[in-house]
Amino acid sequence: MNPIACWEGGRRRKAGLFAATSLLLGLLPHWLHGGPWPAVVAALLLGRHIFPTAGRQPGSKPSSPQAPSDAARLPQVDVLVAAKNEAAVIEQLVNNLLALRHGEEQLQLWFVDDGSVDGTGEILDRLQERHPGLHVIHRPPGAQGWKSGALNAVLPHLRGEWVLVLDADAQVDPELLERLTPLLQDSSRALQLRKAVHNADCNLLTRVQAVEMAADALIQQGRIMHQGCGELRGNGQFVPRQALLHCGGFNEATVTDDLDLTMRLQLHGVPVAVVWNPPVGEEAVGSIGALWRQHQRWAEGGLQRFFDYWPALLSSRLKPRLKRDVLAFFLLQYVQPLVMAGDAVGAVVWRSAPLAWPLTTMTLLFTLTALWRCPTANSGPPVPVIRGVTVLMTLVYVLHWSLVIPMATVRMALKPKQQAWDKTVHEGWAAGA
Repeated sequence: MNPIACWEGGRRRKAGLFAATSLLLGLLPHWLHGGPWPAVVAALLLGRHIFPTAGRQPGSKPSSPQAPSDAARLPQVDVLVAAKNEAAVIEQLVNNLLALRHGEEQLQLWFVDDGSVDGTGEILDRLQERHPGLHVIHRPPGAQGWKSGALNAVLPHLRGEWVLVLDADAQVDPELLERLTPLLQDSSRALQLRKAVHNADCNLLTRVQAVEMAADALIQQGRIMHQGCGELRGNGQFVPRQALLHCGGFNEATVTDDLDLTMRLQLHGVPVAVVWNPPVGEEAVGSIGALWRQHQRWAEGGLQRFFDYWPALLSSRLKPRLKRDVLAFFLLQYVQPLVMAGDAVGAVVWRSAPLAWPLTTMTLLFTLTALWRCPTANSGPPVPVIRGVTVLMTLVYVLHWSLVIPMATVRMALKPKQQAWDKTVHEGWAAGA
């Protein structure tokens, strides 16, 4: 299932080596009684690559090869949803997808009840009786592979040109497929829809998540425009079926199927384009505890893909520009938080001032640049107005990754691989909106 994971196994050893090396980089300037100059140089070099990616203004088309002008042919699309204990939102999603404007022969809906115990399977069976175009597959409780295993259970049944993967809390425009038909003529790359939060007004935490997702899509488009790597985000991802099969399907050994698939697609020469409009709506988590668990899983899966694929990522399979982009964002997202943690420890042990502050400053300025250039006039769920307190709280929110990444890395180094899927619980706020 995963033929290009060149360095599988030894998860704890690789995580321990990565953590020790990164922490040491933060400790060394204190041990050598140096100044912040190494961090200044690192911030300048890293910022030189990443700042241009925050400058793209989203338009109606993604940064991808031009789609053919003839949009008359309706592509065949299989919609895949893996649902585990999603009784609060599943019927709303089914009704939303049944409203999609697309020919019946060109659209098939596939739902996998992944061992649910809350009535999700019964709801899907009832809806299947009323709607022949809805196909339901049941997996027993404890089935292997988590979400990836559920999605793989459907692959042998698919016949469409494209596979659209949605989360159970997703909501899409009824005209989604009509609007994307010109782009779906080109199956040489995958598409990722911008994720838009439909419960942003719930509380401050959901609001900053909505802003974060908009800024993420902006940066993704900027990376692509500068010949970098676009990434799948799990919900709202269109993947050519043949490319997916060629990559071996979904990796059942990962907790982040989207990030893992991104790496394998890139290594097979299939880039990812990001579509700003139309977006896919989803539900942001509404509590600190749920956010922490979700982001710990994202951090673990994000690191695991680099541990598994780094020999291939350094090979000639990636173009030099793409390779530099992957390296730059690996340093920004995973190495820098551990360096900052090592710097904090060094400041305490040697009773000196922190020396990694240039890297922190660069990260905050990069985030502020993306927020400043992020448009708020979009289709789909509105992006919160990005000004004043929202900007300040988003910057504070971004800093929580400085805790998430080190703790996830240390846990990976000390504990056996996680054996239970810690899924995000959906409350169904949109249903009452």
